[in-house]
Amino acid sequence: MASSFSLLSEDQLLCPICLDTFTKPVSTPCGHNFCLSCLSSYWDNERVHQCPVCKETFERRPDLKVNTFISGLALQFRLLQVTNAHTWSPGPLKDSAEFAVLCDVCTDIQQQAVKSCFECLTSYCSVHLEPHHRAAGLKRHTLVDPLANLQDKICKEHNHILRSFCLSDKVLLCDICFRSQHMNHDVVPVQQAYGEMRDLLGDTEARVQQMIQERQQKLEAMKESVKESKRETSEVIAESVKELTALVSEVQRSQTELMKVMEEKQKAAEEQAGVFIVVLEQENIELQKTKMKLMDIKQTEDQLSFLQTFPESFLLPHTTDLSSFSFNRHMELQHVQKYLSSSVSQLQTLLKKMTTEITTLSASNDVTLRDLQQYEVNVLLDPDSANSILVLSNDGKQMRYDNSPGRVYIHRPNGFSHQLAVLGQRGLWSQRFYFEVLVSQKTEWCLGVATASIQRRREVPRSPDCGLWAIWFRVKRFEAFSSPGVTVYKGKVERVGVFVDYDKGQVSFYDVQTATLIYSFSDCLFTEELYPYFNPCDNECGSNWDPMVIVPVTRIRRLH
Repeated sequence: MASSFSLLSEDQLLCPICLDTFTKPVSTPCGHNFCLSCLSSYWDNERVHQCPVCKETFERRPDLKVNTFISGLALQFRLLQVTNAHTWSPGPLKDSAEFAVLCDVCTDIQQQAVKSCFECLTSYCSVHLEPHHRAAGLKRHTLVDPLANLQDKICKEHNHILRSFCLSDKVLLCDICFRSQHMNHDVVPVQQAYGEMRDLLGDTEARVQQMIQERQQKLEAMKESVKESKRETSEVIAESVKELTALVSEVQRSQTELMKVMEEKQKAAEEQAGVFIVVLEQENIELQKTKMKLMDIKQTEDQLSFLQTFPESFLLPHTTDLSSFSFNRHMELQHVQKYLSSSVSQLQTLLKKMTTEITTLSASNDVTLRDLQQYEVNVLLDPDSANSILVLSNDGKQMRYDNSPGRVYIHRPNGFSHQLAVLGQRGLWSQRFYFEVLVSQKTEWCLGVATASIQRRREVPRSPDCGLWAIWFRVKRFEAFSSPGVTVYKGKVERVGVFVDYDKGQVSFYDVQTATLIYSFSDCLFTEELYPYFNPCDNECGSNWDPMVIVPVTRIRRLH
């Protein structure tokens, strides 16, 4: 392999701009070579398109294509650098026999291997490695630190060493894989990819650690809040019971006082009336006597005797002035009744208001949904991600299933091929967002959020790590996409609200009409942007032609 580059110097494979080995090399019309990204960035910042080396100016910006020959040379050169760095290096031996790689050639007592050979697929101790230092043919073999399971390092299709890694497709490649299928991809040596992936994992690990700390702090704060809330709730309940009990006692006291006063007034009136009755009865007796006397005189027929006995004056008994007393309590009682009714009505109004406020406290779903709606975002559909069977509206707000005969299907390279799905245009990262979707009378649909790397050209597995957090509605029941066959909610909805709290790892779905929580994913670990996900589904569960429509938020209004 070293002889392959004996006529080339390292400088010939370096980009004049970044001074590193070519990555996706392109050639200008004047014959100079650069990394695609380096030259593109250079021209993006210049008004005139000219060669950075010879300064030749081009009337039009050249259409750059990756030079596959130079790309192959650059990759081989990077691989050679990595191989040479590992060849002949003594490499530390493992102290633990449990993890030591043993020589495959030793027959008696196997010694620890010091090198593994990719071409021989064999690990050697220092004694059996000696031919690789001496024999010309063996010197060209690739020696690395001892590796177990060498067969796993060989391409199953071409039986060549897996030397490189395609960052575009996330697959390991041998030389033949690279030349046949990945020349225009972002390909790097395995060691470089390993380092980059480890760095990426390190960044993700740091982010996960930060999220753990944030959640731990939030957890402690939440526990303390719950404890404080419990204490305050007990105090409020005790104080409320005390005040309401005092109110009930006051009402009972008023009732007792009212009954006492009314009964005393009635008794006093009856006593006064009793005295007057006795007087009137006595006066009636005296008047009856006077009447009898007058009747006797009136019956005398002897005129002389009548005149002689006729009294000089008629002395009537003393009587009471009837107008000085009356027993009419109707007006007084009517006034008391009117005042009492007015007071009770006012008290009932206050009690109804208090009951309404208490009921308001129990309507937690309503309050929660109204709070979440403030995070509304404007969602537009991304046509490039849509399955070719879907029809999207011109305003980017509606999608529907349409497999009518004679329809022309648009092939979309980045579109879904197995899911009848489409994503939103805008990815959202590290924030809260909310949107609403009208599902009307549809018999089946799937709605949620997905990662940018969700599988588009193959079936998305229904598992927790599939990159999709969605609910799937079929006829009258809901499932979580990641838990097939498990019903999480029953019924039918017309309008669905989707809320995402990226930092808390939460995705929640609401029935907007009733402000009811349908389902919530919690403790999710998000590591990339999330995109709204829509799947109007086909007619498997009955007529399902209605579209899914992204609609403006409907603000919740409570009726009092």
